[in-house]
Amino acid sequence: MNFRRFAATLVAMALPGIAHAHVGLHTDGALAGFSHPFSGLDHILAMVAVGFWALTLGGNARWIVPLAFVTVMAVGGALGIYGLALPTVETGIALTVALLGLLVAFEVKVSTSVAATVVGTCALFHGHAHGTELPAMAHAGGYVAGFMAATVILHLTGLALLRFGSAQRVAARTAGVALTLAGAVLLAG
Repeated sequence: MNFRRFAATLVAMALPGIAHAHVGLHTDGALAGFSHPFSGLDHILAMVAVGFWALTLGGNARWIVPLAFVTVMAVGGALGIYGLALPTVETGIALTVALLGLLVAFEVKVSTSVAATVVGTCALFHGHAHGTELPAMAHAGGYVAGFMAATVILHLTGLALLRFGSAQRVAARTAGVALTLAGAVLLAG
């Protein structure tokens, strides 16, 4: 499959989520959950960044790091659904975008277990935000499955975007700097 076809497929898959990203309008939990990660630039950037970083780490980290994010995000989602408080969620989300951007920009190499712990911590904030926005009439299980599926797509997008770049290292650093700046803008306001 060529890169253009792959990118077009990802965009086409995201469009229904963007078009229906108004929380509270869905009675189908899976659709509401799937659309939620696409409704905020902060979520998109962080989840794509996880794919970027996992690719730069290489080896088993390409799969273990995104899997750690998705798994812990589901836990954070459950915390949010059940009303368990997590302080400074929005600030935490903005910080995750900046942190992941720095890790990509500086090609920070750590063990897979350390990377999984870092992204897991980031995922807790994102999952909590998703969980607290469960629409009133949506099924919680479907909602969580939906936002987990969308997250996998965003991680794969990050893995694919850098993999197909002709100058992968320059692309990764540029993406990292852009993510860091986006995180700083999100923090500012």
